[in-house]
Amino acid sequence: MRFISKGVLGATLAFAAGGAAAQSSVTLYGVVDVFGQYLNSGAGTKSGPGSAYVPGYHSFSERSGGSAGSQFGLKGVEDLGGGLKAAFTVENGFNANNGTFFADSTSLFYRQAWVGLKHDNYGQLTFGRQYQPSFWAVYPTDPFRGNEVLSPIAAADLAGVRDRATLATQYVSGRQSNSVMYQSPELWGVKLYAMYAFPVTTSQPIASTSGNMFDIALTYQGAGLYAALAYQFQHGGQETVSLGQTPGGLPLPASTFNLVSTEHYTGALGYRFGIVNVQFNYAYNKVKTPANSQIVTVPGVGPVGALSSLVHPSSIMELGTTIQATSADVIEVAGIYRSVRGVQDNTLGIQIGADHSLSKRTSVYMRAGYMKNNGIANMSWPGVAAADGSKQILGVAGMTHRF
Repeated sequence: MRFISKGVLGATLAFAAGGAAAQSSVTLYGVVDVFGQYLNSGAGTKSGPGSAYVPGYHSFSERSGGSAGSQFGLKGVEDLGGGLKAAFTVENGFNANNGTFFADSTSLFYRQAWVGLKHDNYGQLTFGRQYQPSFWAVYPTDPFRGNEVLSPIAAADLAGVRDRATLATQYVSGRQSNSVMYQSPELWGVKLYAMYAFPVTTSQPIASTSGNMFDIALTYQGAGLYAALAYQFQHGGQETVSLGQTPGGLPLPASTFNLVSTEHYTGALGYRFGIVNVQFNYAYNKVKTPANSQIVTVPGVGPVGALSSLVHPSSIMELGTTIQATSADVIEVAGIYRSVRGVQDNTLGIQIGADHSLSKRTSVYMRAGYMKNNGIANMSWPGVAAADGSKQILGVAGMTHRF
């Protein structure tokens, strides 16, 4: 990370500051992350009537963002006097392996885009696309730091939009557009996050609309202990998803489902002693309103079932540890369990990782993971299709550079 103070770009930013450069700063920062991946997704299966067929396979590939999402951004602060400051962040996500946008090709600043005011004594008020309070509650307790590509938490959250038992519920995506968020100053280790967001329509990575959203979180940090509670209420909307392939290998047309309003309850704990940080988090996703009883018929598969059967509540539990083995080496271990109430639909997984710093900015890493789906569960790492009831084996080696 560096301050821009020289060159054409630096001169442009200084000019844009309108003569207040002595009291302002703009920082260009970023991450470039690439990894090689081996995946064994098991044999293709079809668990029963109404279940889409997804073929199994072994594959080798190059991907981006396995340890930290590849990104570049600008952040700025201007001192307005009296302890009040203006601040902004715009942050792009991209795939370093091929140069394309990450997740959403329609958004230049997919990761963050917000502006606001902050004061050391009164907190921070920001507007735009930003991380949800529920994300900040869980983030310190995930050994893989909520990574969008290889974190088990990301896999469990995304499973909700592929799982036939939870298709009509809404998942915690981590970020929210059209939002207003307040962060309190930390007082005796306690911090409050509160967010309200207006309706959102997105086309990627999932075509969906959602209603208003409210999210609040309370965190505590002190004497090696971290604790957090969060609550989110998301009004209903719609979602368009692909149901995979027919047994003959032909792609099925996308189907649109009405999404019901949902409540998300989250708790997180962490305790650090010496070089070891023990971490735990739990999330329960509750259906708030009943679903419409419409039947979804998929060519080549038949009736998928009444929409009311696609809105089961679900829970996600993760237990892990982060070990600072040396000043340059970190070991991560996480076990995760996702369960859907009322149906045979659960997944158990484990993932281990190791990171080695070559310098302050450059590191290399390895990941290995295993997931076992039961019943109609089809959870897998983001970007990887999985058949109902399949096993997933993952091996990764990558490199990260920060600037």
